Amino acid sequence: MRTRYIIGNWKMNKTATEAGAFVRRLMQELPASDGIQVGFAPPFTALHAAREALGSTSTLLLGAQDLYWEEKGAFTGEVSGTMLKDLGCRFVLVGHSERRQYFGEQDSWTNKKVLAALRNGLQPVLCVGETLQDRESDQIDLVIQRQLRAGLAGIEAQSLETMVIAYEPVWAIGTGRAASPEQAVPVHRLIRGTMNELSGSEAGQRVRILYGGSVTPHNLADFLASEEIDGALVGGACLDPVSFATLAKVAIGSKPTTA
Repeated sequence: MRTRYIIGNWKMNKTATEAGAFVRRLMQELPASDGIQVGFAPPFTALHAAREALGSTSTLLLGAQDLYWEEKGAFTGEVSGTMLKDLGCRFVLVGHSERRQYFGEQDSWTNKKVLAALRNGLQPVLCVGETLQDRESDQIDLVIQRQLRAGLAGIEAQSLETMVIAYEPVWAIGTGRAASPEQAVPVHRLIRGTMNELSGSEAGQRVRILYGGSVTPHNLADFLASEEIDGALVGGACLDPVSFATLAKVAIGSKPTTA
């Protein structure tokens, strides 16, 4: 059985000082459990403070929201995988819809970033998802498979099985309008099938596929009731340590079904 994974994406929120306070409170609120992984991705400016607050014994995973594909050089404003690894990051988000929408991120860029993450021993969390227009024009499968195949081009099966895929329907991110499990589960099955094709069925079954998009403590259990959904990539509900800890507790307590 795949270990569930709850990731908080802070986006452009929290100073370094606020990050330290958040982490200390979160560690107080989280129960001990071997059945789940919990991670969070602060802004670059708060990564060091978050790592210091975590200390050397915490099981919480520190991640970043993005990276650049070059190791160093004249790339003003960018941050490399080498830098993130040195800061203690374990994972990195790649291809988030806000990067695609607001900063013109292309599928070929996400591929370079996934490769850079793997080179530096970071776990890539590749985000894919369709817009409302894509959904209404029945283009969901086409869009999701394009993003997956392009983003994972040239990656060996052994590396693919270490990936995490986050399905985030763009129309549900930050809108309060979460997809229903009936909408999300078929897309998760599509992603699993595509990963099986790319890496082989045995490796493909080990890939964790998360749901993201207006996830809250009130609806998470509905998503996790399906064995197709291995966790969540959380936005707004992760910004309060008590709320985020509650999400983890829901994930620990809910049991998947085969329906």
